Amino acid sequence: MMLRNLTLGEDQELSHDLLWVDEHEWTPVVSSVEYSLTGALLVENATRQAGRPISLQPPENSMAWHTRAVADKLRTWSTVPGQQFRLTLDDGRGFNVVFRHHEPPALEAEPVRQMATYDADDYWLVKLKFMEI
Repeated sequence: MMLRNLTLGEDQELSHDLLWVDEHEWTPVVSSVEYSLTGALLVENATRQAGRPISLQPPENSMAWHTRAVADKLRTWSTVPGQQFRLTLDDGRGFNVVFRHHEPPALEAEPVRQMATYDADDYWLVKLKFMEI
């Protein structure tokens, strides 16, 4: 899995074990239902043009570890407003995404083992929340 920062032109490989946990929970169809003053039911349907959530996380704590250096890089990228990315999954599907800051936290990172200090090579569990644009 690859995340390309379109602003900086940099790539970051992500663990192949990350799981897209909400892949089938979103639909492009949106509906609005209301009653008119006469009591008639008014239904409008449309297709969303963007906004699909892409939440990536380890299926369990023993999988999809990233180094502290990768977690720090993702954290830095997530703090820049408006930064866009190209997420390419292992099956070849690609999505233009941004971090989902309106549903915080957009990035979660915690060490696999709790220690007083951490090196760049220590392992971390990373959860990412993106939105397709």
